[in-house]
Amino acid sequence: MDVSMISMSSKGQVVLPKDIRQQLNLGAGARLAAYAIGDMIMLKKVEIPQEADFIKSLDEASAWAKSVGYKEEDIDDIIKSYRKKKTT
Repeated sequence: MDVSMISMSSKGQVVLPKDIRQQLNLGAGARLAAYAIGDMIMLKKVEIPQEADFIKSLDEASAWAKSVGYKEEDIDDIIKSYRKKKTT
C-alpha cells in the first residue's frame, strides 16, 4: 500500500491523490462516508443502489421469508415483536 501525504485547507478540504481517485473510479460529485477511529480518518466510497439492486434484495428477502414459513399476514406481528424487544 502506497502512502500519500495530503494537506487540509483552511476550509477543511482535502484533495485525494489522482492515483487513488483513478483506482476507485471517483469523479466529481462522488459520495464518500467519513469515519473517525481514534486518530485515524477512514473514507468509504458510497454508491447509490440501482433499482435492480433493490429488486434483487427484495427477491432474496421474499425467498428467505418463504423458506422459513413466513406469510404476508405475519409481518405486523414480527414488527411489533421486534419493537417490543428494542424497548425492553
